[in-house]
Amino acid sequence: MVVVYPRAPKPINNEYIQICISNLWKNFTRKVTLFDINLDLKAQAVVTAALGNSSHDNLTCQIIRVSSLPIPDEDELYDQLTELPFPPELSPGVMLDGYRIIAEMHASSRSQVYLALDTHSDEKVVVKTPSVNFCDDPAYIERFLFEEWVGRRINNLHVLKVHEQQEKKHFLYYATEYVQGETLAQWIENNPQPDIKIVQQIVEQVARGVRAFHRLEMLHQDLKPDNIVIDKSGVVKIIDFGSTKVSGLAEIASPIERSDILGTVDYTAPEYIVGKAATNRADIYSLGVICYQMLTGKLPYGELPNKPTTRSVAKMRYTPSYQCNPMVPPWLDGALKKAVHLEAEQRYEKLSEFIYDLKNPNKALTSASQTPLLERNPLLFWRTLSLLLLIGNLVLLVALFRT
Repeated sequence: MVVVYPRAPKPINNEYIQICISNLWKNFTRKVTLFDINLDLKAQAVVTAALGNSSHDNLTCQIIRVSSLPIPDEDELYDQLTELPFPPELSPGVMLDGYRIIAEMHASSRSQVYLALDTHSDEKVVVKTPSVNFCDDPAYIERFLFEEWVGRRINNLHVLKVHEQQEKKHFLYYATEYVQGETLAQWIENNPQPDIKIVQQIVEQVARGVRAFHRLEMLHQDLKPDNIVIDKSGVVKIIDFGSTKVSGLAEIASPIERSDILGTVDYTAPEYIVGKAATNRADIYSLGVICYQMLTGKLPYGELPNKPTTRSVAKMRYTPSYQCNPMVPPWLDGALKKAVHLEAEQRYEKLSEFIYDLKNPNKALTSASQTPLLERNPLLFWRTLSLLLLIGNLVLLVALFRT
């Protein structure tokens, strides 16, 4: 439904608006459905509001509702997905559409990753290519293309940047920025007793990257230390989008059978395991587990079985972080416990709330400070008790000798 008004020849006023609407309505002499009329009225309301705000431009408003899309058959969709062939074997010195391969960085059964030089900018980049093992798998090819699409949508300092293509593509691949640094998994291994403030700073940067996904109605679904990199200047980046879920895309009909590709089970929110719908709180759960691991070197619920079930989720019990690291204050553990709560509704609703409570004691979460010392720090409890018993025995011995 399209509504067009000519440029206003005189100052805008309510009377002029009414005349325009009246003239426009007279032009709609054909029979329309109630559905069309509703769209027409909405289009008129938009134009009227613009005129009421003293707009002197030619005004056009078009409202379109898509009720259905044609569903391509599997052969047609496969032809679209395989329009670009898989790249040949790449070795140092090979040119790929303006990228000169320097070395292979990583290879798996699903993809290959190469360090390359962008000959247009003289900058090092990373080129990711699909594995030939899946050259006849439409679902895999669609997911590979989807990864690139997700990366191009996000422009955030803390999310790996997918490069714009300078030359026409002749093969299936994509290029990203090259980040020199270490993964968060390596950082955790190298920092068994980290400074709490540094942990807070790293988690806050990860949260900024995750927020970029959430603002575009996307769930990352695979946050874990191996998918996070800290560069040499201390900037933290999320580097993998393979499991990202975009709101609305799952509802689009397709002959390709899609399934959620979830990450490592120890960082996966329980709602995925029990078959419930996930929200942004699932990513908050994963970030809470990562923060807990950075502070303690352990996982809040211990290692889970490779294929957890509803029953195994019911048996999960949270271990206070200060039992693993006495330097963690109870108020901070309260924030962690809320972030990784087994019930999504009991977690933080927003990332900003979690980050704030990681830095500032929340009185509502400090009840943990009232927990008996035996539960908060068993080792300290028994050491203290042993010391008191020793002192008591010494006092008794002195008293006996004096008598």
